[in-house]
Amino acid sequence: MTLLAAAPTAPVDVDGAVLDLERLEPTIGARVHGVDLARATDAQVRAIRAALAEYKVLFFAGQHDLHPDGQVALGRRLGEVTESHPVVPGVDEGHPEIYALDSSTGGFADVWHTDVTFVRRPPLGSVLRAVVLPPTGGDTQWADLELAYRSLSEPVQRLADQLVAVHDGTREFGYYLAQREERTKWEGEEFRALVPVAHPVVRVHPETGRKGLFVNPGFVSHIEGVSDAESRHLLDLFYAHITKPEHVVRHRWSVGDVAMWDNRSTVHYANRDYGDQRRVMHRITLRGDAPVGPAAR
Repeated sequence: MTLLAAAPTAPVDVDGAVLDLERLEPTIGARVHGVDLARATDAQVRAIRAALAEYKVLFFAGQHDLHPDGQVALGRRLGEVTESHPVVPGVDEGHPEIYALDSSTGGFADVWHTDVTFVRRPPLGSVLRAVVLPPTGGDTQWADLELAYRSLSEPVQRLADQLVAVHDGTREFGYYLAQREERTKWEGEEFRALVPVAHPVVRVHPETGRKGLFVNPGFVSHIEGVSDAESRHLLDLFYAHITKPEHVVRHRWSVGDVAMWDNRSTVHYANRDYGDQRRVMHRITLRGDAPVGPAAR
């Protein structure tokens, strides 16, 4: 596992725009140098969007001019921006797209998860901006779901290809939804209840065609069509395998840092190791599509 250690840089040319990318792990994570996200050219945005599927997580330092309006505007250049969350309203009336993770009001993410997989069309990706940071701690880790699938034994891969998992948002957000009379919307739908949805355990990436595990302990309740004991053992196997250190990249935040990740090929975990110090992060998500498994192709 790398704490953003130095690695060779390699320019990547996409549609004529060269990005200076510093790879951090063999298959996941890259620093992007020399891009001001508040003033990025159209060619740079196209190159960033293309690099996202390949590197899975991109890090941009020193983005101090990227304020809430600019973060939403950047998201709209990368894709379609969703509402902040199916049940949690935006950070303020002017920014309904921004989901604020504020530790002072319980905004923690200290469980491995992929964002909002408990809806029919989970987000394509996320853009996270560091706003307030504790003096120490608060790192975020991402794991590569495609590498996790590839490094399974072939018989387990074949088994995983056939499985379907149920994702249930009530595990994390049911109590919150029950306490709020006001309802927010997600893709035009008002969520008055969190109805579990089923997704394939192995997802085929719609851009690269690569297979990846698509389960996470934050939202998956069980695997369909097997016994409770079999479901628990299979999920424990997948989770332990996904989060092996060689599948993980870790980021130590500075104020002004921005991270983007592909929600279709990663899980992430925000370390809660900073006591009563405050940590505030602002996230937007990009509209995605319904996961497709190997059996459907």
